[in-house]
Amino acid sequence: MNEADKFSSVFEQCHPLPPVRLGVVNAAHSTVMEAVRAASDMGLCQPVLIGASSSIRTIVKSMKLPVTADQIVDVKDDAEAAQTGVRLVREGKVDVLMKGHVHTDVFMRALLDTEQGLRLPGRRVSHAFVCDIPKYFKLLQVTDAAINIEPDLIAKSQILQNAIALSHILRIDKPLVAVLSAIETINPAIRSTIDAAALTAMASRGQIAGAVIDGPLAFDNAISLRAAQEKSIESPVAGRSDILLVPDLVSGNILAKNLEYMSDAVLAGIVLGLSVPVVLNSRSDELPSRLASLALASLVHHRSAAHAAATSCLDGASIDCAPQLESCCKPPPHQIAPAVRLQSTTTAST
Repeated sequence: MNEADKFSSVFEQCHPLPPVRLGVVNAAHSTVMEAVRAASDMGLCQPVLIGASSSIRTIVKSMKLPVTADQIVDVKDDAEAAQTGVRLVREGKVDVLMKGHVHTDVFMRALLDTEQGLRLPGRRVSHAFVCDIPKYFKLLQVTDAAINIEPDLIAKSQILQNAIALSHILRIDKPLVAVLSAIETINPAIRSTIDAAALTAMASRGQIAGAVIDGPLAFDNAISLRAAQEKSIESPVAGRSDILLVPDLVSGNILAKNLEYMSDAVLAGIVLGLSVPVVLNSRSDELPSRLASLALASLVHHRSAAHAAATSCLDGASIDCAPQLESCCKPPPHQIAPAVRLQSTTTAST
């Protein structure tokens, strides 16, 4: 196996852990099955293959995979495959879900279903890429580049708490968070600079816990100490970031794909805020990315304290596509944790 160098520590942390029960939603594809076989050989997972059983058996036979009949769940289409994966989670038969050869919108619709999905009360659903970039000296998390389209300030604080929790699972006790914008100063015409300043203040007052947060920072200052010094930026985060919080999905998606295709980065992608970790691979992802994602999901499963049973969401909306609108990802207002509520700007008259 040729996993990326910086992911080696993640794989090493998985070695003593028991394999997770992995539900693969529409496993009937050779690329998907190659990742499943490699992960099984590494002891990462025990697969439950969901899809057209005849197609799965054909691939299993051609690849000579040691899969038994009870590891294959027959369904008629992608929608049923996604719903079956969710059902197996709710029945306690699967620990982790992985997107196989299925469209993301079909997959996410089942995950976020208001009646039978995997939402947790009070938790925002968000996505994180953990990136091994050859020219950067440590793993770098980019969030949210796949689910929340245009998060507001409260949404960003919730996305950050998910990302910080993931860093803690990776044994980064005090991650350094750069809140990105195009510039390093506050400009009322650029909303992301105001949000960044507010998030920095919220962290200093304990409203966002477990990390050192600074912003606004431009991308170069967040990852290059030299660039920050040239601009006379004094920051505990500049040039040393563990997490990049992007302004919106579009900028984050462009950044992540730029790192992958122009900088040869390996990206492990995972959905956070559900009752189980979910691997959300692109159908074009190569084996190192899929394996790194599965290793990440294994650590989240074994180390996360948030293994509450899946419950219905009180504030969901019908989901027709992915990425997801604000109403689909946020918790109901009465379930927002006090630690991330903004303090009122008005006071009672005295």
